[in-house]
Amino acid sequence: MNAFQKLGLDADLLKAIEDMGFETPSEVQEKSIPILLEQETDLVSLAQTGTGKTAAFGFPLIQKIDSNSKKTQALILSPTRELCLQITNELKNYSKYKRSLNVVAVYGGASITDQARSISRGAQIIVATPGRMQDMIRRNLADISSINYCVLDEADEMLNMGFYEDIKSILSHTPKEKKTWLFSATMPKEVAKIAKKFMTDPKEITVGSKNKGSVNVSHEYYLVNHRNRYDALKRLADANPDIFSVIFCRTKRDTQKVAEKLIEDGYNAAALHGDLSQNQRDLVMKSFRTRQIQMLVATDVAARGIDVDDITHVINYQLPDEIETYTHRSGRTGRAGKQGVSMVIISKSEVRKIRTVEKIIQQKFEEKSIPDGKEICKTQLFHLANDIKKTEINHDIDPYLPTINEALEEFSKEELIKKFFSVEFTRFFNYYEKAPDLSSESAGGRPTVSEGNTRYFINVGSKDGFDWKSLKDFLTGELNLDRDDIFKVDCKASFSFFNTDEKHTDLILKTFTDYQQNGRYVNVEITNDQKPEKGGGRRKERGGGKRNGKNFNDNKGENFKGRRRSDRNDKKSSRKGSRNKNIENSLKRRRSKA
Repeated sequence: MNAFQKLGLDADLLKAIEDMGFETPSEVQEKSIPILLEQETDLVSLAQTGTGKTAAFGFPLIQKIDSNSKKTQALILSPTRELCLQITNELKNYSKYKRSLNVVAVYGGASITDQARSISRGAQIIVATPGRMQDMIRRNLADISSINYCVLDEADEMLNMGFYEDIKSILSHTPKEKKTWLFSATMPKEVAKIAKKFMTDPKEITVGSKNKGSVNVSHEYYLVNHRNRYDALKRLADANPDIFSVIFCRTKRDTQKVAEKLIEDGYNAAALHGDLSQNQRDLVMKSFRTRQIQMLVATDVAARGIDVDDITHVINYQLPDEIETYTHRSGRTGRAGKQGVSMVIISKSEVRKIRTVEKIIQQKFEEKSIPDGKEICKTQLFHLANDIKKTEINHDIDPYLPTINEALEEFSKEELIKKFFSVEFTRFFNYYEKAPDLSSESAGGRPTVSEGNTRYFINVGSKDGFDWKSLKDFLTGELNLDRDDIFKVDCKASFSFFNTDEKHTDLILKTFTDYQQNGRYVNVEITNDQKPEKGGGRRKERGGGKRNGKNFNDNKGENFKGRRRSDRNDKKSSRKGSRNKNIENSLKRRRSKA
């Protein structure tokens, strides 16, 4: 007896499940399906990526849908078009024996007219991204006013991507009496907020602990100087010859740049990010699933559609800005009961983030050193030997053996082995023979400002619309530095602090000398304050610092206000002088005409 039968699923679904080879339900399926089949209730289900959440809501949803009616009865919202298409395909597989059941995918990057046409023919289930669904509703191309069920899949990621207002707007077009099923990997405050606002007394299911990482994934971090990050990535790949990985970058630009460099260096790599067309994304994912690509470099948003079971490694080329996102990243590996590894490449200033991630995933990271050249050469040599051992003999070469034997008869067995291995091995040996040690010194826990780092004061803060992340973006953009070059950003009300390596000091002071934005002066100063006063506002007076290389002993808030008043007075004088000049010139012209 198939274990799915005990969950209360009907014969058509059980037949489809058997065709797909499913035998035992996962924990989230075992807990969710009976509740959703037996009760008309709202549900919050928390489970890691890769635990079978689509089937957990898909099986009961299909069983509850009236396929004889062409009316739209269910809406599933997902964060990305890849995930939207993935869910749609899975639901079609589940419902293959349910006649007349139509599932339509609605997402950006494809013809909205074609999607509207598919819905008009009768779509009992719509799977949509929030942005495109909003467009459909605004154009009256979809009617969700009578749906019975709404599923919010990967709810935490949708909210991380800023879809809260879209979700709120979409749900305002649905009936109040519908049932909402929310599935999420983590439970940040924003997800709890949406559950409270749009759901009534929901049942809650948790697989493992909230926000906890998968027990099948081990976590490692490698401490390197930020300028050696790419070289470290290559070494980690070379030290794991059978690697089949997803490499995460923060931005589309970094994703494309890293993928291009890997390809130039001879790795089977490709980029996956939002600037690719749907056709390009499909081709990349097809190549990745068939293992033509070993290293897929992706942004967090694009990776939401990756559903591949045998990924051996997740490499965090950069940690995400939102630490909770790390759980989603590491969930790409260690699936279907297999072991996986999540690696993080970090600079010294980021070690504190590792401690934060450990608290969230409730697992410890192991600090490891980047493999040196000798280790990599040894690994590659034994990997080659193992490949040869497993290779099946192709007897088509038999007719050529006499000639080959004649050409090689002067060499002993040992010499032949050395020559054969040298063909493949020399490339690695030559590259790594004099390769430097990339591992940075151990940070020994939470880093502090030390020699080699400079701390700065800047006269903008939260009152100017900044938080630590947007201020960091502003600084890296203006200075043309990497995000890792700016660290320990501390945003107060009317001023902020940040650190850089001391080698950037001249660049920073030069850039912010007489710097204006929207008519306002932005000043950056070297400071010795490591623990600024809490609460923002005015700082203590202090001396001995520098303002753009000049000594100062004033209160900066007072100085800035005075300077702005002075600027306004200068502008008034300038305008007044200009008006007087214009009047004088006008009188001269009149006199000359007279």
